[in-house]
Amino acid sequence: MSSRHRAATAALAAVLWGRAIATAQPKPTPGGDIHLIQHVVVIMQENRSFDHYFGTYPGADGIPMDNGTPSVCVTDPMRGICVKPYHDPANMNGGGPHRALNAAADIDGGKMDGFIDQAEKSARLCVDPNNPNCSNSTTPDVMGYHDFHEVANYWAYARNFALQDEMFEPNASWSLPAHLFMVSEWSAICSVHGDPMSCVDALDAPDGTYNSKLMYKRPDYAWTDLTYLLHKAGVSWAYYVGEGTEPDCEDDEMTCTIKTQSNGTPSIWNPLPFFETVAEDGELGNVEKLSDFFTAAQTGTLPAVAWIVPSGEVSEHPPSPVSVGQAYVTHLINAIMRSPNWNSTAIFLTWDDWGGFFDHVPPPSVDPNGYGLRVPGLVISPYAKQGFIDHQILSFDAFTKFIEDDFLGGQRLDPVTDGRPDPRPSVRENATVLGDLTADFDFAQAPRAPLLLAPYPCNGDCTNVSQVSVSDLVTMVSIALMNTPVTHCLAGDRNVNGVISIDELVTAVNHALDGCPPLPGA
Repeated sequence: MSSRHRAATAALAAVLWGRAIATAQPKPTPGGDIHLIQHVVVIMQENRSFDHYFGTYPGADGIPMDNGTPSVCVTDPMRGICVKPYHDPANMNGGGPHRALNAAADIDGGKMDGFIDQAEKSARLCVDPNNPNCSNSTTPDVMGYHDFHEVANYWAYARNFALQDEMFEPNASWSLPAHLFMVSEWSAICSVHGDPMSCVDALDAPDGTYNSKLMYKRPDYAWTDLTYLLHKAGVSWAYYVGEGTEPDCEDDEMTCTIKTQSNGTPSIWNPLPFFETVAEDGELGNVEKLSDFFTAAQTGTLPAVAWIVPSGEVSEHPPSPVSVGQAYVTHLINAIMRSPNWNSTAIFLTWDDWGGFFDHVPPPSVDPNGYGLRVPGLVISPYAKQGFIDHQILSFDAFTKFIEDDFLGGQRLDPVTDGRPDPRPSVRENATVLGDLTADFDFAQAPRAPLLLAPYPCNGDCTNVSQVSVSDLVTMVSIALMNTPVTHCLAGDRNVNGVISIDELVTAVNHALDGCPPLPGA
């Protein structure tokens, strides 16, 4: 450490030892209900379990600990040892296989002990690193977890809005079925083109996958999806697709060629163009480029319902870097927060499946298809409760339920009442175990201000300009002395614990003197 650094450290320590900050509380106003939300945006990322990102988040149902040390372990059959969860600072992870058979083995009747075994048995060095049958690391890293050091912005959103620690993937398998559930509450395969009543459960291999002979069958999703109800009610919607590579391989084998994804190229992350209803309703044009989302946000013309899916490069699907995915999501959320639509928007951020990573909570069963394993879930809105942890049992079905309650008068994707019957095994939105997302909101509070974050966090950079100024340092000192709320410089509170510590101040001083860390790829 240089003499300048030592001097700054000593001065700060003398002034700030033992001081903590206070948390600003919103001032509630009377009235308000779910219909204050006029825009719902579902941001779907890829392949992370809850424990992998939030397993050590304070107050959450995270990794079981005994005096700060994990008290659970998973057997490594190859090495004959039991491996405890461990902090993994790596920006790129390998994960494990994540099809239906892998989910069943990982869960192992509720023992939650199959993760390493499945990773060791999986294919390695696949042609396509996004193949759901594969692991992307030489040595299994499925017991590793990240914390505020690697996912600082996600933890910041949790501290300032609402975190869901019982959010389960709706299906116990991989990406394509997960996205079908996201837009239609079912994953099926249909034997008669255009006939909803010919559809049956397809937990792992709905149309849109390659068979063992690498023969591709054009999907025909004939059952009813949410856009059908939205169209009938005159509710606007859009499905924004990032251009780039697909996040998962479209096969049930081990190899394939990486495919390009765009709003005009249907893929496993873009299933809506293959739904009969979307074509019949003349709404294929509602599947749009990601650039159209940014335009809509900037001009205040977001649709009532929007889904956003990424390209493989920014999806966080191993081995895509965590930092790049987090930066992409931060860009999306910042765009919404800067939009004229912010005060009437709810953002639901989640990850489509567990990606083979360890999680300790057995999923509940609601029908033959799920639930699948636990994934992170966040609610970000001017009406979200601040720092709230939702312990209700949830799945992506709760997003659909919220949309139906907000815009459709509570109409469900129910074959008995929706006017387009199909033989789905259950009405997922009515599952008795499913919680209600309105619990994450306080519709009586005044709309809260945006929380704009730097896509690549730099400690102490209060103004998100990739540098730490003298005024930033003064603000941090003021926060540490409890004269200024922490929300005035969240970047200074690196571990998002509501305290500006000496170490955080020292790091900020170093960034001010030496510059912020370079952006990945810069």
